[in-house]
Amino acid sequence: MPKSRTTLLQFALLWLAVSQVSAAIIGTNVPAKPLTQARIDLLPPSDRSAWNDYRERSIKQSREDRSAFADEMRSAGVTNMISPPPARGMRGISLDKPAAWYSSDEAHRIARIILSFQTPAGGWSKNLDMTHHRRAEGELFAQGNASRFVTPTDLDLPADPNWNYVGTFDNGATITQLRFLAKIITAQNKENDTYKKSFLRGLDYVFTSQFPNGGWPQVWPLQGGYHDCVTFNDSAMTGILDLLLDISEAQKEFSFVPETLRQKSAMSLKQGIKCILATQVIAKNQRTAWSQQYDTLTLQPASARNYEMPSLSSGESAGIMLFLMRIPQTDTNITAAIHAAAIWFQSTAIRDKAYRRTDANDGRHLVDAPGSDPLWARYYAINDSRPIFGDRDKSIHDTVEEISRERRDGYAWFTDSPQQALNKYAKWKQR
Repeated sequence: MPKSRTTLLQFALLWLAVSQVSAAIIGTNVPAKPLTQARIDLLPPSDRSAWNDYRERSIKQSREDRSAFADEMRSAGVTNMISPPPARGMRGISLDKPAAWYSSDEAHRIARIILSFQTPAGGWSKNLDMTHHRRAEGELFAQGNASRFVTPTDLDLPADPNWNYVGTFDNGATITQLRFLAKIITAQNKENDTYKKSFLRGLDYVFTSQFPNGGWPQVWPLQGGYHDCVTFNDSAMTGILDLLLDISEAQKEFSFVPETLRQKSAMSLKQGIKCILATQVIAKNQRTAWSQQYDTLTLQPASARNYEMPSLSSGESAGIMLFLMRIPQTDTNITAAIHAAAIWFQSTAIRDKAYRRTDANDGRHLVDAPGSDPLWARYYAINDSRPIFGDRDKSIHDTVEEISRERRDGYAWFTDSPQQALNKYAKWKQR
């Protein structure tokens, strides 16, 4: 297996010549590589078997998923596929209600909708309204999830608009449904095999989709493109690991999970933590932070959408750091990763600035704001940790002012989430 440690030379190959001074365009984003047979064939012989098995399992599951849906349409006499109701995020699937609410009729109504949208593979799609209705025969499992700005050369162009993100960990999908079902199961006075079977099938989906290197893709069965990458974006992988940690520790809501599956969760968790440690980027001989996503086989930072370039990602890194501090018994490797991330956050904070609208006709800008809480750019260059920004034309810039207004206003280029990680770190390190 190729080493996962990042070198400046490797990243130079991902970028066009990057200037050390401010310029209109400092680079061009390049597409991430999917997991293909040709790439697996280039691996050392000792690594090929596991990756071949994984890819074949994905292909088989994809065929079975589509075949099951086609059979359903034929059986129901449906000729036109039905689009499900769209929503932002996990609308209707609340995880913060009082415990008694999860035994209510409304909670069970939503749970039945959740069960109806579970894919044949065992996962769920994203951005669905789970309060509307149960999935009908011939109704798609996903609502499309395509960008309204997509072009023929877009890195996010779906191969099949009707089968896009069918089974994903993006935007909290699958993990949110599993946590909701666990609350429903725990709140019941008697065993309900229907909910439990759905939960256990979803948990098996988590195990089955894990890469041999311990990471998880954004979409499974694999969809190609950047969706095949090891994905930290939008807390995909940390959401999975948080769930596995809770299950392995037999938290109250997961006490119904059989001991064998709690042990399997602990093993999967261990492999996931190894992947986290392997992907912490080293630049100039120093541990720094993490990227949004990584090449499946090389574990090198990779791109996603046109404006999401290989880089250090502050929001995702904050989530990883928070997760690592959750682990009850940390070894020296985990401790070193946490300390290094904290140092990186402290050195990259942007102070006395705010990102806001200053002119109704000119969108948002980074402006002087003395005394404001610290901010972090969403992305930082790997070689020197300076803020960088992308645009829909795949151009990379070192100032947010140079990208289009549509991207300036339509994307979270700055965040304060690392401060939460640093606040917890101040207490954690005293342990």
